Amino acid sequence: MTAIARLGWDVGGAHVKLAAFAENGRLAAIRIAPCPVWKGEQHLAEALRTLRAEFPEGIPSAVTMTAEVADLWPNRAAGVVGTTALLMRELAGAPLALFAGPEGFVAPETAAAHADAIGSANWYATSAVLAHLLPGGMLIDTGSTTTDIIPFGDGRVLARGFTDAERLASNELIYTGAARTPVMALARQAPFNGRWLQLMAEHYATSADLYRLTHELPEGADLHPSADGGPKTEEASARRLLRMVGQDLTPATFLKARALARHLAEAQLRLIDDALDCVASGMESGIERLVGAGVGRFIAAKIAERRDLSYLDLADVLTDDPALARDAADCAPAVAVGLLSAALAPA
Repeated sequence: MTAIARLGWDVGGAHVKLAAFAENGRLAAIRIAPCPVWKGEQHLAEALRTLRAEFPEGIPSAVTMTAEVADLWPNRAAGVVGTTALLMRELAGAPLALFAGPEGFVAPETAAAHADAIGSANWYATSAVLAHLLPGGMLIDTGSTTTDIIPFGDGRVLARGFTDAERLASNELIYTGAARTPVMALARQAPFNGRWLQLMAEHYATSADLYRLTHELPEGADLHPSADGGPKTEEASARRLLRMVGQDLTPATFLKARALARHLAEAQLRLIDDALDCVASGMESGIERLVGAGVGRFIAAKIAERRDLSYLDLADVLTDDPALARDAADCAPAVAVGLLSAALAPA
């Protein structure tokens, strides 16, 4: 294996992502593990331990996190402190730095004092790297659960908000993603058999089911169990989706399930497109380009095409290794925090 000099981590509430960098600064490996933090801190500890075990001891780690938002913790500050305690235990024996957005990197022992800056700053890491590499643009990072819409330019991150609450208010954070979003969160009704039917307020199906049926779900995007714990096949996705409108799967309704999936996928695209309009309306100049990141970046590519905008896939930015490019874009904050941490390395 290539000698590894540092590790970049994005410790989320649903996945843990790891980027490993060689001594020459090049990206050497990407890893991801599903991690249901809301079910207990042991899941996070196990994910950290498993991913870390692949690499030699003593390698410095730089970490950004969103795990603090999981309802395992009583509040976000406690989540930052609790997540940091797990990191210090599982990554012991090597230098550890926490990413605190515009405050840079801080020592884990000071996590409580910097909790507001540490919590959910992973989007800032990606945007800061883009602001350094490109003259300007708009990042649309659609992951499994959320979408970040972040303007950058003139070497700066131009977001109006920083905390989740501020970013929700500015439409720079949209709680909709390409795999884990419950379908009932995408629309109140949908067309079926010539009528508009109210969607059931049940967790019967997720966005992964939609994109499996539209043949747009990327490989490796859906790592958690399905809504009913059943198989991840087109037939099973159709069955789950049809439940949302009170229908059962039959040969006749299978094609209707595909049509339903297309409609709801379009509804999700409109949510993101409308949010983009809101963010863009607060800018002094127009959008120079869209940059797509995350497992759902195919949505950003569609928006760019419809708006006749220049589009750049982050897979073409973060590494020149084609074997790692797609995974790097899927796990952009882990790669970004690893790149930013290069300044911490001894000369």
